[in-house]
Amino acid sequence: MQIPYELILGWRYTRAGRATRRNGFISFISGVSMLGIALGVAALIIVLSVMNGFQKEVRDRMLGVISHIEVFAPNGAALPDVQKTLAEIRQNPNVVGAASFIAAQALLARGEDMKGAIVRGIDPALEGQVTDLAVDLKDTALPKLVSGEFGVVLGSELARSLGVREGDQVTLIAPSGQVTPAGVVPRLKQMTVVGAFDSGHFEYDSALVMLHQDDAAKIFRLEGPTGIRVKLKDLHQAREVAAQLSRSLSGDLLIRDWTRQNKTWFAAVQLEKRMMFIILTLIVAVAAFNLVSTLVMTVTDKRADIAILRTLGASPKSIMGIFMVQGAMVGVIGTLSGLLLGLGVALNIDVIVPALERLLNASFLPKDIYLISRMPSDPQYADIMPIAVIALVLAFLATIYPSWRASRVNPAEALRYE
Repeated sequence: MQIPYELILGWRYTRAGRATRRNGFISFISGVSMLGIALGVAALIIVLSVMNGFQKEVRDRMLGVISHIEVFAPNGAALPDVQKTLAEIRQNPNVVGAASFIAAQALLARGEDMKGAIVRGIDPALEGQVTDLAVDLKDTALPKLVSGEFGVVLGSELARSLGVREGDQVTLIAPSGQVTPAGVVPRLKQMTVVGAFDSGHFEYDSALVMLHQDDAAKIFRLEGPTGIRVKLKDLHQAREVAAQLSRSLSGDLLIRDWTRQNKTWFAAVQLEKRMMFIILTLIVAVAAFNLVSTLVMTVTDKRADIAILRTLGASPKSIMGIFMVQGAMVGVIGTLSGLLLGLGVALNIDVIVPALERLLNASFLPKDIYLISRMPSDPQYADIMPIAVIALVLAFLATIYPSWRASRVNPAEALRYE
């Protein structure tokens, strides 16, 4: 099959034809346009992959500590019938585990140091059904949480900030105090540190305290667990299952899934991702508009060639096709180069970033600010395809005006001074 001459000439013009100073400059700015498109596409892929990885990493670490769904009584009161509610929850086919718990807030003191703490009273025998963290601790710290012994398991950052280790004593201060003739006195309880955990999520490592739910009930003067934590087969079905449980469970209960517990954070990440997509797309757009100037200069330089082609019988449509091919070649090569560069960096960012941190002696992700301490990456097809399509479309649109201008060249005027 014969290759159309529009393709041949378009590719030849892309390589800048004869080696004159003017053509060399045109080749240079054509290469700059190609490089701009490649860098814009690569930047989009890398940034969106890092944001996807960041969101996935934080979500997975968060769900290692919290459950997919929480069912609890209003106002922090004890559930009226825990066993009945557990049985009703486990009847749902999407549920793989359920465990009762007590949620409260308190102060944890060691000497003169005092920290706010999220207290979670758990059943060590059932906790492994609802969190990955409990599975990791089932053979170490959790068996040491024995009812009546008032032992606690602290987050690693909380233990470090208080300067305690296994076997040390800490004081748990409950917010609701005892009423005495001298006034309201806070309830204090000496607790023994029986272990520590490192979830990889700074928010929980720096604040979470776990103890046996029987001990928590005594300290906070509750008649029983305040809620039930639920684990599902598919975490993405949390909202649907929560709606199902709200219809099937008896009693006045509140239900909250994991997407609502950190709704503001996830919404902020999605907003940032959309804004970064728009901002970085402008880089590709700038490179595409540079392509307009490249093609305009090429048309000006090739006026004699265009006139000769017209006298040989080439139609305006064919002339237009030649320069559209040239612009399309720049767009395609730039986009493919950007895809290869972006995916190469995104797939190896776990090697590149630590090397840069060692080279610069800096930490790009302080975990007390960004919740995690390493740079994650998760390239997704749903992001990569729109990026490639947008880059190609912008490059194609940039070719229309210069190509139309080439098709309007008058052969007699073009050859007058040749």
